[in-house]
Amino acid sequence: MVFIASPNHKTLTLNLNPNTTTLQALKFQIEQISNVPISHQRLFISQSLQLLTQRGSTLLADLGIKPYSTLTLHVPFFGGTLPHKNPKPRLDFLNSKPPEGYVAGLGRGASGFTTRSDIGPARSALELPDRAIGQLEEAGEEKGYDENQQFDDFEGNDVGLLAPDAKLDEDDEKADAMWKAVDERMDSRRKDRREALLREEIEKYRASNPKITEQFASLKRNLHTLSAQEWKSIPEIGDYSMRNKKRRFESFVPVPDTLLEKATLEKELVTAIDPTSTDLTAVRQGRDIVLSLKLDRISDSVSGLTVVDPKGYLTHLKSMSITSNTDVHDKNKARLLMTSLMKSNPKNPCVWISAARFEEVAGKMKAARKLIQEGCDECPKSEDVWLEACRLASPKDAKAVITKGVKFIPNSVNLWMEAAKLERDDLNKSRVLRKGLEHIPDSFRLWKAVVDLANEEDARSLLKRAVECCPLHIEFWLALTRLETYENAKKVLNKARENLSEEPAIWITAAKLEEANGNVSMVGKIIERGIRALQKTAVIIDREAWMKEAEAAERAGSIMTCQAIIRSAIGIGVEEEDRKRTWVSDAEDFMKKGSIETARAIYAHALTVFLTKKSIWRKASQLEKSHGTRESLVALLRKAVTYCPQAENLWLFGAKEKWLSGDVPAARAILQEAYAAIPNSQEIWLAAFKLEFENHESERAKMLLAKARERGGNERVWMKSAIVERELGNIDEERKFLVEGLKRFPSFFKLWLMLGQLEERLDHLEKAKKAYHSGLKHCPNSLQLWLSLASLQEKMIGLSKARAVLTIARKKNPQNPELWLASVRAELRHGKKKESDILMAKALQECPNSGILWAAALEMVARPQRKAKSKDALEKCHHDPHVVAAVAKLLWHDRKLDKARNWLNMAVMLAPDIGDFWALYYKFELQHGTEENQKDVLNRCIAAGPKHGEKWQPISKAVENSHQPIEAILKKVVAAAENNKQ
Repeated sequence: MVFIASPNHKTLTLNLNPNTTTLQALKFQIEQISNVPISHQRLFISQSLQLLTQRGSTLLADLGIKPYSTLTLHVPFFGGTLPHKNPKPRLDFLNSKPPEGYVAGLGRGASGFTTRSDIGPARSALELPDRAIGQLEEAGEEKGYDENQQFDDFEGNDVGLLAPDAKLDEDDEKADAMWKAVDERMDSRRKDRREALLREEIEKYRASNPKITEQFASLKRNLHTLSAQEWKSIPEIGDYSMRNKKRRFESFVPVPDTLLEKATLEKELVTAIDPTSTDLTAVRQGRDIVLSLKLDRISDSVSGLTVVDPKGYLTHLKSMSITSNTDVHDKNKARLLMTSLMKSNPKNPCVWISAARFEEVAGKMKAARKLIQEGCDECPKSEDVWLEACRLASPKDAKAVITKGVKFIPNSVNLWMEAAKLERDDLNKSRVLRKGLEHIPDSFRLWKAVVDLANEEDARSLLKRAVECCPLHIEFWLALTRLETYENAKKVLNKARENLSEEPAIWITAAKLEEANGNVSMVGKIIERGIRALQKTAVIIDREAWMKEAEAAERAGSIMTCQAIIRSAIGIGVEEEDRKRTWVSDAEDFMKKGSIETARAIYAHALTVFLTKKSIWRKASQLEKSHGTRESLVALLRKAVTYCPQAENLWLFGAKEKWLSGDVPAARAILQEAYAAIPNSQEIWLAAFKLEFENHESERAKMLLAKARERGGNERVWMKSAIVERELGNIDEERKFLVEGLKRFPSFFKLWLMLGQLEERLDHLEKAKKAYHSGLKHCPNSLQLWLSLASLQEKMIGLSKARAVLTIARKKNPQNPELWLASVRAELRHGKKKESDILMAKALQECPNSGILWAAALEMVARPQRKAKSKDALEKCHHDPHVVAAVAKLLWHDRKLDKARNWLNMAVMLAPDIGDFWALYYKFELQHGTEENQKDVLNRCIAAGPKHGEKWQPISKAVENSHQPIEAILKKVVAAAENNKQ
């Protein structure tokens, strides 16, 4: 028997020879032949030699190994080969693939587990017959064999013949196949029955434990019967899972020693007495006082019964809103409490009312009426009990209850008023009230109620009696004054003044009475006399209250009384240096409230004090222009220029009003007077020129301008001279005035602009370019010159040159939205959509609050993005008219006409001077509005007189439209917009 290592050192071949003398010699021979360190095979060889030594040839026969046969054993290596002599150590076994079924550390007792997926269907060791295994166990017991005797630290026990990867011979494979076939045959028998039983068990389990989807299947099928309202009323499910829920961090801080010590002292029982407090009598007295206070709090001092504060408890009970029977958790307990209260305090009306209301809430009306009736018997002098009894009584019994109540309490006003409410016709109500007045003649409520029910004649007689019974109620005196004649009313007011000497309403009513009867001269005297009389009686004159009385007089139609009150009371309590500011502020406040006459009276009084204040005259004239007549305005302005002859705006205002009224000669006369008062006023010269020029008096206009130039006219005089020559077609004269004006005023950009436009009209583009460049040297911040030059360069050369001009303009004028907008539109005109978008983004970054840029961005953006873009625009500049108009156009395109009309109206209200918005509004009304709406927009535009606008100005300032009215210009702007759209 010899072990031989194969050349590849992967297997060991065992040659079995039965003639071998002894197994001891075999063991020595194996050790000599192998001559290798057997660290990897030590466990296998030791077990094999022990097995062969113990059993010898008998074991070989039991194992079925024949003599002279060869048994090849595959020894697992973890890398490398078996070295021959003096092998070098190999440490690369960690990179090798582990053997099949290997579990690290299993043989040396390490904790772990092996699943079927790890070892597969093979056996964990070489299967031996039961007899052989038994013999091995007996041998181990006899010789004290320990399986861990030659334990290998690296390989463990799963090596050698017991290795899991040992190959099976052909017989074993046939046996395994046979047993597998037997298992399959047994498994196929009764398969249908077994599967049927399994399905039945599954069905029973599912029937007893249905899924959630199966439980709600019927409800889901009935969902189609739900209405829209029921569907909306289904509540939303909340997130009750613990998923993604962060636990609140809880921190615990050690308790300080001082707190622990304090808690210990609090729980400590002190049995010793403080030696400093030896007065035990005082301690006993203090204890008695505390005990008596507790007893007084919970008991009645008379009867000693435990009671509750009736008023406090009933007030709390009355404030409770009991909406259902469930609010009262224990009715019997509450009834017991009520019974206790009624027995302990039978004369307290609140107890009976509360008990009755409790039964009413409980739904027992009969018991409630019975209780309140007992309350009426116990408390017949309480009007609250009778009122509650009347409320709880049936309609047919209510009158009897209230009649019984007034018999017990004839002086109760509330009972008489309730009795009157129970009557249906006015006659019976009046009869009941008069009966009450017999018992209570000084009741204001009863008199007022009976007067309200009477006719005029009866009311007069009732009021005469009422003022006798109630002389301190001013309402009766004033009501009687309104019903009496003029002479009798004066007598009534005199009597009222005797009884109520401190009442200002009497004097104001007297002034209104005089005004109503035509005695206007007496109105002011009465108010002044009344204020003096009140001041003598030490009555404080409240300025604000008197101002409100003036406003009330205006609303009542007593204008003279209003003016008299303002004259007499406006200066009360106002410092002299604060009068102007305070009075102007008061007038503006009343104008906002719509009290025009009160504001006019304030201005009129202020102008009597401040005759030379131009600002007050200006504000008063604006008030007359807005709410007065043209005649009153002209009269006021005539009076204004009399006291303020140096006020240019007042002269011009008066001349303009005369011109607008069609009286051109009167306007000329006013301007002549103004020039006489202010001989060197350029504004008056220009106003006179405009008057003549607008009325097609070109020669008179030129003459006025010539005189103005001779007297050293300003830059506007030269500009107007060039405008006149331009409209008359005198090109040479126009150029002459422009050149001379530029020599005098080189920094006036409008002259440079007009010169460049003149050369452009004549198609002298190089000269126009030169004019614009010269103008920019003197006026580098003029946006109009930069835009005109860029437009000219685009016309002459193209986009590249215009782009360069606009870039230079933006550098010299940073954060200017007009220049950015011109650059964006230049790119769009040449089809550069991408470049225009980039420029617009940069523009909005530099000018984020520019309305014109946001409006242009809304027009450039795609339709799906307009809503989000408009929201951003409104957030950045909410009240900008350009953004509002742009949003209105988007609503118009979306066919939201009502909203579009509201937004257009908002735009023209925010900027009435911009004609583009009026044109857009008028165009909208022409397409979707009525004729009335169109006329309204047209009239409002004419009244506003717009002068600016990107589309408005080129048309309004054109030579052919110089004298056109606003209505014609508006229609031309609308027509031009239609043509550009087409």
